[in-house]
Amino acid sequence: MEDNTKLIEELINKAAEYGKTSFELAKLKALDKTSDVISSVAPHCVVLVVLTVFMLFLNLGFALWLGEILGTVFYGFIVVSAFYAVIAFILHFFMHTWLKRHVSDFLIKHALK
Repeated sequence: MEDNTKLIEELINKAAEYGKTSFELAKLKALDKTSDVISSVAPHCVVLVVLTVFMLFLNLGFALWLGEILGTVFYGFIVVSAFYAVIAFILHFFMHTWLKRHVSDFLIKHALK
């Protein structure tokens, strides 16, 4: 009888250890996937920041040049901002679902890799 209780105790201890080990494994897998996604997205973010700074100075130069042609500096800024308002309108109303799908596909592809 004592052997049965000893076996049951061992079985319970091993089941508890298995549960702890399984939980630790799940945590490590989640950490691995999270770090993989972040490490895949981080270089894209750096490139995006550099391109944003480039576009900022390009647009400032273009607005100043256009303002010089139009005779008043702020006219150039108005034209450039109107251009971006049209682009934002098109992106929001016509390409919103397309952009959302591509971004989510990118993140899912890297998460499941």
